[in-house]
Amino acid sequence: MTGIRVVVADDQDIVRDGLVTVLGLIDDFEVVAEAADGEQAVRAVGMHRPDVVLMDLRMPGTDGISATARIAAEFPATRVLVLTTFDDDESITLALQAGARGYLTKDAGRAQLASAIRALADGQQVLGDSVGRRLIERLSSGPADPLAALRTRFPELTRREAEVAMLVAADATNGEIAQRLYISPTTVKSHINALFAKLGVKTRAEAVAVLR
Repeated sequence: MTGIRVVVADDQDIVRDGLVTVLGLIDDFEVVAEAADGEQAVRAVGMHRPDVVLMDLRMPGTDGISATARIAAEFPATRVLVLTTFDDDESITLALQAGARGYLTKDAGRAQLASAIRALADGQQVLGDSVGRRLIERLSSGPADPLAALRTRFPELTRREAEVAMLVAADATNGEIAQRLYISPTTVKSHINALFAKLGVKTRAEAVAVLR
């Protein structure tokens, strides 16, 4: 019987090694590759076509969000399970919008991690306890879609300008915005100029203050 094929992507060697060791002790799992950044993760998926990728979010170069979006678009049969220390609203929202099918924090136990991997391989979606609570709180307190909420506040913004605005408010650089939205740095600069004009601001700091 073929096991569930897994790629482990994490830039910290000790974390990656630990995950590989833990998963290797579980009979129905097979770790087919490791990756130290998002670009390596995408290449590993293209080469091995795993069932599940364990994806850290904050990695050098191509981060976990960008890698997840590329995997979801290019290899839809492979499901991404985010495994990170971050459970803030922005990280959760960006990961799920990019196409992640599951989201766990690194305080998850071995049994919870194994169960989540099996669930994703079976076509289900999984959210860790803290992540689920945050989503429930957000649903009960306001609009579920932060992009829609931003466009409600600033109806003059186009959808793309609103997407850029969300990343500006999150202190992303122009290069990071270009990478996450798959547009050129020149296009990012053009959207930011339009954004500044519509918000009536002249600097990035002023824009962040208005958007937040």
